Amino acid sequence: MTTTHHQRTALLLHSLHRPGAPLVLPNAWDVASARIVADCGAAAVATTSAGVSWSLGAPDGDELDRERALAVVARVAAAVTVPVTADIESGYAADPAGVAHTVTGVLAAGAVGVNIEDAAPAGTSPLRPVDEQCARIGAARQAADAAGVRLFVNARTDVFLRAVGDPADRLAETLRRAVAYRAAGADGIFVPGVADAETIGALVAGIEGPVNVLTGPGGLPVATLAGLGVARVSLGSALAEAAYGLVRRAATEALRSGSYDSLAGAMGYGELNALLA
Repeated sequence: MTTTHHQRTALLLHSLHRPGAPLVLPNAWDVASARIVADCGAAAVATTSAGVSWSLGAPDGDELDRERALAVVARVAAAVTVPVTADIESGYAADPAGVAHTVTGVLAAGAVGVNIEDAAPAGTSPLRPVDEQCARIGAARQAADAAGVRLFVNARTDVFLRAVGDPADRLAETLRRAVAYRAAGADGIFVPGVADAETIGALVAGIEGPVNVLTGPGGLPVATLAGLGVARVSLGSALAEAAYGLVRRAATEALRSGSYDSLAGAMGYGELNALLA
């Protein structure tokens, strides 16, 4: 059910997308990681589909079912007071009507934003045709409008991430898709797979609306991205990867050498317990 709080939270999420003063999102995958991220001062919490899938025993890439994915979104949204935006991969659906159903579920779960990617299902072309993806974005927008919530629809295009086509044509193809996706109802454009300042600057200059980039170890600092006009910076699956990397290092150390040095710097039991109380 739509509430005034829901509507206000959605408007707040929109207002946080400011070119030059980007919304920084260390993506979470469960209640504990969401609480930690919010406690560190994040203005919003975004989920990572990869982290959510891995935590539930499934690989990333449209392998998780809608119900289990939305159950995590609901738990995260209930656990924090800041806006929540959900990574719903390509919509957990085969058609636009299914995407609309997913978005209705996202809103019911308490989130006020979504990422929708144009990556095609395995075994087909790398990306969905533009008109097909526009229909899916339009369905998401219509579902949110029907619910009376100004959902932030972040349209992700994987032209660079999936290395689609001739490298010389990728910027133009990304901009072409961005124009179409915005016209279909997207609020922002997410372009993972770009890391150099020149390309990011060209994306910001060529896209009308907030631009979201993906970063991580070795990536451009937030201050540099802000200077380029980026409005949203996502860490994606990087936090989850780092957490699971620590599990592997610590487990290997304990099993092979019998020591525990990898566990230094951990959050204390009492601190984490209190955060989740």
